[in-house]
Amino acid sequence: MPMTITNKRGFFRYSVSSILSTALCLTATYTTSAQQSPTNSQLLPSLISQLPTSSSGNQITLNGRTLSAAWLQQRTTDGKVITHLSDGALRQLMGVDLLNTSNPELQPVEWFSSGTPTLKAKLLGGYRYLDISNFAQTAGWQIQANGNALVISTPQAKINNIRQGKRPNGDRLVVDLDRPTPWQVTQGQPIKRLVNSNAPISQLPKPLNREWIITLDSTADNGLIQRYIPQPTLLPKQLNQLPSPISPEQLIQKVEVVNNRTIISLSVPFGLAPQVSAIANPNRLVIDIRPDALVAKDITWARGLRWQQKFINSGTDSFPVVWLEINPRIVGLSLKPIWANPETQTGIAPLIQTAKRYLAVAGINGGYFNRNNKLPLGAIRRDNQWVSGPILNRGAIAWNDSGEYYFGRLTLNETLITSNNQPLSILFLNSGYVQNGIARYTPIWGSTYTPLTDNEIILVVQKDQIINQLPGSKVGVTPIPIPKDGYLLTLRGTAATNASKLPIGTKVSLTTTTTPADFSRYPHIIGAGPLLVQNRQIVLNAKAEKFSDAFIAEKAVRSAICTTTTGNLIIAAVHNRAGGNGPTLAEHAQLMQVMGCVNALNLDGGSSTSLYLGGQLLDRSPNTAARVHNGIGIFLNP
Repeated sequence: MPMTITNKRGFFRYSVSSILSTALCLTATYTTSAQQSPTNSQLLPSLISQLPTSSSGNQITLNGRTLSAAWLQQRTTDGKVITHLSDGALRQLMGVDLLNTSNPELQPVEWFSSGTPTLKAKLLGGYRYLDISNFAQTAGWQIQANGNALVISTPQAKINNIRQGKRPNGDRLVVDLDRPTPWQVTQGQPIKRLVNSNAPISQLPKPLNREWIITLDSTADNGLIQRYIPQPTLLPKQLNQLPSPISPEQLIQKVEVVNNRTIISLSVPFGLAPQVSAIANPNRLVIDIRPDALVAKDITWARGLRWQQKFINSGTDSFPVVWLEINPRIVGLSLKPIWANPETQTGIAPLIQTAKRYLAVAGINGGYFNRNNKLPLGAIRRDNQWVSGPILNRGAIAWNDSGEYYFGRLTLNETLITSNNQPLSILFLNSGYVQNGIARYTPIWGSTYTPLTDNEIILVVQKDQIINQLPGSKVGVTPIPIPKDGYLLTLRGTAATNASKLPIGTKVSLTTTTTPADFSRYPHIIGAGPLLVQNRQIVLNAKAEKFSDAFIAEKAVRSAICTTTTGNLIIAAVHNRAGGNGPTLAEHAQLMQVMGCVNALNLDGGSSTSLYLGGQLLDRSPNTAARVHNGIGIFLNP
């Protein structure tokens, strides 16, 4: 493969489990993502140009460091400046918690305070902006626009102490502060442990720990930092002198102050994650290491678009699920397939980048692809045009712009008919799936096609006539132009013998149908698989869809799309169960059934799983999300 808010006075919990570690932009490197998607920065000024004395941008400078975040300012007729920040940036970069709401225009929040102020919200250009003017003034933030960047300065804070203790369900870390300050959490990479090469396999540490990083806009005394000086790296000879078995990693790996920021590196066992609580009077962060770190949320983000997350049970296990529920009957709300490179089918990119490029308000990763050559391996159809054909009779979802959906196992039947009525079956369309037979490549594949196997014979078809026959030579060597008013036929393996039946000058035509035929009625299709639920019944048959035994048995992070009894659509990300790994396909199907799905399809999963909303990933840190070929975008059309 290439998801409980506690609303007590002065207290909130902020989950940063692997399913909700959404520190989107902790370093300046994330500004490159914004630069790779210039459409966003260009769109916002045009959208708000009708507002008096308005400015906007896609960067903030927070206490001297540049981060990616959408913002806009408006000056009212009486001279007052109103500042709006995207809700994802406010939550991820400042540590402000978004509380439950059923009103998309009002967002209650909490941040080191006994109060729960409600911020006005507005949708614009794929983002949900919150009016932070009064909130920022109360917090003592200084804000000023400077070109594309919104410069935010917060009062300097100091860490007075770091305390560590035990709770019944895991470790607890308390960071004592002299005042409220922005904070972020991000999920890092697995930690390489020092091992004794003489230790038996049974005594080696398993599973490994993962790094989590807590960053606070604060300073700390040198004496506090000295408590957590990392151990020096040992040479192999020294490693052999270590006792066996290896002792567990310490929770706090390192504390350092860099540019007036305190960075706390934690080592957290797999199956556990930090849950952070910000508490006032006195001000402190409480970090609990828990197997059930996900905090439940229910936020109506826009009309017809609801963000929810909580633990859902399958058998004796509990899985963190994050999902968006979409009402397709809301005017202006639509779905479309999206892919990484609109100019060609070759390419992968982070979903967060692709969604921004298409100006989608939300989205989820889609079907499978070859991570090596970056080509699609399944059905993609948009606006009645086949972008890539299905493979292996795998599960797919089809839909139209009226909110009607169809689920099933899909096969595309294309037949080439010559002028003397000789039919030849075309097995693959614009696909990276390579098998013996005939494949077809159209201009939507790109301007050229480069052979995917050795010794292909390529027929150039223009205006329904074969105008050339070319040897494909070696794989990946010679690109062949695809005519804009035609296509290429690629004859692989034994299918090469058909070249004699298709000499230059032959007139040809195409017939195209689908099995089941109902798929042909829908303009949009995404294929992945396996099919999980149909008509409320689990219909999982991964073997029939040609998935491997290893894939079927694997416990992994997974994505899904489903329809409900009310006719709504759900896109969902399911991450690691409390204290363990992700769901099997069978558990995944059960979870979708428990969630009320009438029909459900498994999408690509693992590191590909990404659930996007308004500039942010809801289910994971962007640095842990793989690049993907395609996805499903949710659009709010004016």
